[in-house]
Amino acid sequence: MMSPVFGHGRLRLYLLKLLEESPRHGYEVIRLLQDRFLGVYSPSPGTIYPRLARLEDEGLVTHEVVDGKKVFTLTDKGRAELNDRMDELADLEQEITASVQDIAREVKEDVRQTVRSLREELTQMARDIGHDNRDQRREQKEDWRRQRDHAKEEWRRQKEEWRRHKRQWQEESERRQHEWRRLWEESWGFGGGRQGGHDAALSRMLADFVADVHRTSDAGVPDERALAECRAALDEAAERIRRALRP
Repeated sequence: MMSPVFGHGRLRLYLLKLLEESPRHGYEVIRLLQDRFLGVYSPSPGTIYPRLARLEDEGLVTHEVVDGKKVFTLTDKGRAELNDRMDELADLEQEITASVQDIAREVKEDVRQTVRSLREELTQMARDIGHDNRDQRREQKEDWRRQRDHAKEEWRRQKEEWRRHKRQWQEESERRQHEWRRLWEESWGFGGGRQGGHDAALSRMLADFVADVHRTSDAGVPDERALAECRAALDEAAERIRRALRP
């Protein structure tokens, strides 16, 4: 099943992004998508491999065979398309973050439902114990203890699973923030020492500002009123920066 965030050709864009990070073979791409959606979205080889082949036909990627596997690498043409669509990629990353947050909430709710069901079963079992004879009560008490231990273990396992998902989401969020800053720097041409002095310092401050805004904008897509307020604030900030930079 295709993830909703990958409609309208966006999977193609994200494949370019994954290959820009590092050369990969098809299975690695599938595994990365599984990990970034906490295992809920699992694309099939029939989804990924034909798209990689089309990207190669368009000259956006190339491949070489390593240990019997095709390892795909982004070409200069593919990197240029990725840079041209950086704004669209930023929107896509934000939607992926929101999707992962929804998945995490569902996992947490599943944990609560499991514990609630176990608690109800144990309560009913405890009530039934009082209506049996002594031997039956002894046997049921042992059964109750086993159920209690099972409930504790299940709760521990579910809790650990939730923590693991939370760590994955946090790591993915940090990775995206670092990637966003790198793409911003490359697009404005001041990464890798191509600029120096005050220009480079100002560029880095701007990159940090954009990264910070991007990091705190996970609440959702802003409405028209919020966009107007942001526009006014940016205009005011731009005018103050221009005044500060005048000789």
